[in-house]
Amino acid sequence: MGDPKAHLASAVDALAQLPDTELVACSPLYQSVAVGPEQPDYLNACALLRTALAPLALLDQLQAIELAHKRERTQHWGPRTLDLDLLLYGDQTIDLPRLSVPHPYLCERNFVLYPLHDIWPDATLPDGRTLASLITHCTMKGLSRLDVR
Repeated sequence: MGDPKAHLASAVDALAQLPDTELVACSPLYQSVAVGPEQPDYLNACALLRTALAPLALLDQLQAIELAHKRERTQHWGPRTLDLDLLLYGDQTIDLPRLSVPHPYLCERNFVLYPLHDIWPDATLPDGRTLASLITHCTMKGLSRLDVR
């Protein structure tokens, strides 16, 4: 799957270039045990964006970045070069065929909660739960924070 750190760095650069969008913050990298079929560990990070793009337009941009990194959607939870998810969009709840926000697994995945909490510790989900409260019920099992960005 190539060099995951290079893919993430390139993706962050691409996020910073999105139209009508500001890259506000980027979390440290986290390494996690892969979900799904046997494969190498994942590298994870979260980015905080301020954007005027509508949710589906932003999703289209994220998927274009994935395609530029040769992302192939051949196996559910299978190996991939890059996976960009739209986790939250302000305080909106979105339920569309192509997009669910908040991300359906956001609250269950330590590799999402920890990096997101690093860059947006006071975030509140549309249902009123805070990231800070979710972190208290989440372990670092299978997850390690790396010293590089």
